[in-house]
Amino acid sequence: MTITMPPPPNKDDLVATWSFLEIGVERIMRNLREGVDMGTYMGIYTAVHNFCTSQKAVGASHGGIIGTSSHRGAHLLGEDLYKNLKLYLFKHLSAILEQSKTHEDEALLSFYIREWNRYTTAAKYTNHLFRYLNRHWVKREIDEGKKDIYDVYTLHLVQWREVLFKDITEKVMAAVLKMVEKQRNGETIEQAQIKSIVDSFVSLGLDETDSTKSTLDVYRFHFEKPFLTATRTYYENESSQFVAENSVVEYMKKAETRLEEEKDRVGLYLHPDIMSPLMKNCLEVLVTGHSPLLRDEFQVLLDNDRQEDLARMYRLLNRIVDGLDPLRSRFEHHVRKCGLANVEKVAAGAEKELEPKTYVDALLEVHTQYQKLVDDAFNGESEFVRSLDNACKEFVNRNKVCKTGSTHSPELLAKYTDSLLKKSAKSVEEADLEASLGQIMTVFKYIEDKDVFQKFYSRTLAKRLVHANSASEDAETNMISKLKEACGYEYTNKLQRMFQDIQISKDLNSNYKDWQSKLLDDEDLKKAVDPHYQILGTGFWPLQPANTNFAAPAEIVKTYKRFESFYFDKHSGRKLTWLWQLCKGELKANYIKNTKIPYTLMVSTYQMAILLLFNDQEEIPYEELLAATMLNAEVFDPYLGVLVKYKVLNAIPEDAKAEPGTRYALNYNFKSKKVKVNLNIAIKSESKQEVEDTHKTIEEDRKLLMQSAIVRIMKSRKKMKHVQLVQETISQIKSRFTPKIPDIKKSIDQLIEKEYLERLEGEELGYVA
Repeated sequence: MTITMPPPPNKDDLVATWSFLEIGVERIMRNLREGVDMGTYMGIYTAVHNFCTSQKAVGASHGGIIGTSSHRGAHLLGEDLYKNLKLYLFKHLSAILEQSKTHEDEALLSFYIREWNRYTTAAKYTNHLFRYLNRHWVKREIDEGKKDIYDVYTLHLVQWREVLFKDITEKVMAAVLKMVEKQRNGETIEQAQIKSIVDSFVSLGLDETDSTKSTLDVYRFHFEKPFLTATRTYYENESSQFVAENSVVEYMKKAETRLEEEKDRVGLYLHPDIMSPLMKNCLEVLVTGHSPLLRDEFQVLLDNDRQEDLARMYRLLNRIVDGLDPLRSRFEHHVRKCGLANVEKVAAGAEKELEPKTYVDALLEVHTQYQKLVDDAFNGESEFVRSLDNACKEFVNRNKVCKTGSTHSPELLAKYTDSLLKKSAKSVEEADLEASLGQIMTVFKYIEDKDVFQKFYSRTLAKRLVHANSASEDAETNMISKLKEACGYEYTNKLQRMFQDIQISKDLNSNYKDWQSKLLDDEDLKKAVDPHYQILGTGFWPLQPANTNFAAPAEIVKTYKRFESFYFDKHSGRKLTWLWQLCKGELKANYIKNTKIPYTLMVSTYQMAILLLFNDQEEIPYEELLAATMLNAEVFDPYLGVLVKYKVLNAIPEDAKAEPGTRYALNYNFKSKKVKVNLNIAIKSESKQEVEDTHKTIEEDRKLLMQSAIVRIMKSRKKMKHVQLVQETISQIKSRFTPKIPDIKKSIDQLIEKEYLERLEGEELGYVA
């Protein structure tokens, strides 16, 4: 059907003009698809222009069309046009509203979207045709502060909202929510329809105070609010039923899937503004509402090492406020319990003394397992890392092996480090050694008594350097660098000085050989012992002379006296103390029968002194051996015992103990699979005594450390309450060890006696300059 436009009316005839315009607007509104020819388009545009600029007003109300009184001016004529257009839109939308009542559900949505698209498209055309009205009359009215005046396009939207939308919106939303529920139940829906509805609701959000701006008020009230309410109800019902019929793990999978679906739904057809409240709603129902149930399952998942499910629980509970707090304390308790159990298991399985490696491996096994869990399942979250650290600190320092003290862990750790860094029959790859040192530092981080580790480590390092049996110099320096990074320069200062002494000693030995070659002729040089001396600074090396006299063999005396002469010429005023218990050497066993190559015996200096006595005698009584070496019997007997055990010497009578009355002779039939025979074996009694001495040194050092810390604090503060001083002292030295309060109080009393401090009124202490 074709609508024919009448000819443009007289510009001064208001009734005729509106009648003409109404036909044009109706054609645009109803038959936009058929298009508007240029003649019609220009005719409407011209009629609007003429109408708004007419200076003669004719007419009154006619046929429901609002007219004006005579001679009111151009701006009043614009008002007539605006009111007539508004009335037309009211009638048009009322008709659409009536038609909508015959539609339901998806048919209603299709009808609404179709009409909305047609209406808003027509509004854009009409707005363009009424451009002159917008530019002059509407603008002037708005500038003058008039209310309820909008440009023509906005007027269309306002009328849609006031006439149609407010009566149809509930039915439209009910249809939308039904479609969404179908999709949640797994059915396929026409998502574009909901997207169009959302866009429509957003477009209707007009700022009442400024028509040029828009708001989301309409969308939020009419779409977002009912959508969120329906979502909450849906998931409350579904989650309650699902939990009743399925396991917690299955529920977590379901909840995670649902949350992801809702997030995707926003991207597919909802407005981005709904994301935050929608996720909040879903989390409250799906996670917060069932969080006690999830937390109750946490221990079960931990016990069964269900990392994937633990990760899922973490992701869910991490999205709600304080969701993870109860889990962290449970995790800490669980790790501590596992650590204690693992140590107890290896301690019970040890036949005699627990091997340092076995102990450290037991600690690392638990840490490695749960560090991986924290990294993979808990995303390396700092609070879970703190819980892991707290748990590890507990079972590393207080366990079955440590019993009442925390000093055994650092001692065993230092011994294990020594076994790694010391040369052994099993060669370790550089990369493996580096990894092992990294693991050492992992345990070291949790050690409370770091001063104990330092003391034992420095003693074992000293022996490795003195005996030149480090597996790798790079590994040694690497380990010291790691300790320095962890504890600072002061912690490793002496260790680094020990390395410097070794290097200086190498240069010194080279100079000594040059000096000796000038002093002796070639024949004497061939006969001379080939020595290597190490000059160790007393203040840096944790070594003490042996608690026994010792008469060095004449062959050695001649050599070391020559070195002393050389050394004192270079360094007058110094004193050399010989640490015979750390010296060693090699002897050629030329006396043994039935061997093509003489055995080389690797012996300690004490063993050397014993064996060299047999150069002059076939058999020597125990008493003579003891007297000749001048060693204490407690030191002498174990070294002699090693020579008998490995059949270098024969006891007469056989199986006799090392005591007066027993005689000893060289075993001329000595045999060994190796040409070089190591007889310099650690004596257990010496090792035990060394451990005891080390602990005594630690206690003495701690007293000095506490006193120096107290003096340092008081020197800066001058006056301080007793309780504050104790706390400040703990704070300053806890990185080295955790001091006991009674020991700090005792140190304070000793400083008062030495007049470094004085008691003032009340509980206050003062510094005495």
